[in-house]
Amino acid sequence: MSPRLDVAVVGAGVAGLTTAHELRRAGLTVRVYEEQPHVGGRMHSFRYDGYTIDTGAEQISPHGYRATWQLLHRLGVRRADVPRIGAPLATWRDGRAHPGVADRRAVLTGAGLSPRARVDLARMLAWSARRRAGFDDDHPERSPLGTATVAEFAARYHRDVHDYLLQPLCGSFFGWDTARSTAAPLIGLLLAVGPAADWRTYRDGMDLLARRLASGLDVVTGRAVHQVTTGRGGARLHLDDGSVTARAAVLAVPAPVAARLYATPVTEEAAYLSACTFTPALKVSCLLDRPLAPAGDRRPYVLLTPRAEDQVLSCVIADHVKHPSRAPAGKGLLTLMADAATIPDLLRSPHAEVVDRLTTAALRYVPGLRTAGREYFVHAYTHGLPEATPKALRLRSRFMARGTGPVEYAGDWVMLRPSSEGAVRSGALAASRVLARLAGSPGRPARPIEELTL
Repeated sequence: MSPRLDVAVVGAGVAGLTTAHELRRAGLTVRVYEEQPHVGGRMHSFRYDGYTIDTGAEQISPHGYRATWQLLHRLGVRRADVPRIGAPLATWRDGRAHPGVADRRAVLTGAGLSPRARVDLARMLAWSARRRAGFDDDHPERSPLGTATVAEFAARYHRDVHDYLLQPLCGSFFGWDTARSTAAPLIGLLLAVGPAADWRTYRDGMDLLARRLASGLDVVTGRAVHQVTTGRGGARLHLDDGSVTARAAVLAVPAPVAARLYATPVTEEAAYLSACTFTPALKVSCLLDRPLAPAGDRRPYVLLTPRAEDQVLSCVIADHVKHPSRAPAGKGLLTLMADAATIPDLLRSPHAEVVDRLTTAALRYVPGLRTAGREYFVHAYTHGLPEATPKALRLRSRFMARGTGPVEYAGDWVMLRPSSEGAVRSGALAASRVLARLAGSPGRPARPIEELTL
């Protein structure tokens, strides 16, 4: 095997592009292969008739996203290009929206919680604050919560804390079933990102970071990699029209996809890949002829719809409230997120049926939606976000302690941190592991990276 590249990266989401960026900075020849016709993965946005439609991720934070902000600064992205959203999150209960979710004042305002539940919320916040140092976002397996699921953690407190806070947060942002996913990554993430009032979005679409990264890289879109094999010379990528060899390969794809592409991983890799299950995601973008939004005392940009209230939707997002540039002047853009329990059936349904089911459910929260709707787009991800199951948490230490090899991995699942920050940090980690291996292998040595985003 005579390598044509130093490194081949499979997947042009934020994790893969970050990996390639770091390796390119180190002087290596890197090419990224992406099956879709565009970059961004679950942070893709597309433009249509004056609308900017985020198909996946919705926001970032000025807190807990250190690696992302370092990368943005290096790419010349101004702070003004990542404006504060400013509008609140709200929870639906008893026929109306209650603002203040993920806000420090929720203990006083309620944010949909009963008076007794607010007391328990205060207890939960105090417990988390005392143990904050034990929550390491890079090592969720070391947290004081161990492998307790979100539901098990919530059982310590009033039922409302689960039903009207933790479950809707998990269901809307991660698509998690609280009985399957562990609490450690969730509580660690909430502690890191701070109150929702500080959250931000990218002015020109959530794909801004991916577009900036890709502009300086060799990226081939519309090329599917079907298998990755290894040999003495490194790795070989098998494509429709032949194969490509490289000294190393990085699989920056969801864990189930990585397990399918590379059939001979070492034991620690195989066990962790198998444990890293994903939840599907499905959302409908509603292009409106006027700027409708869920009603409330303070117009929210996200309305959480707890499973205790709604079994079809997990939330409604007012994208034109998130940032005015998402819709033309005088128009509106809403996103309807499906509840995880309904997604398996919806994935098999025609798009017209998906739109009808979600918009019918949303009329409860946005009464004029049907008459204001112009066009609708359905976005579905079989592999939406990693679940962070107890099994994955238990196996992560061995996975992270494994030796370097010709095939490495990147993605938020590597960090068990379902966010773009998790993707960025995993990309930096994958790059450092590749450099460590290639520096000691035959061929042109790798030039060390001056500053990784870890």
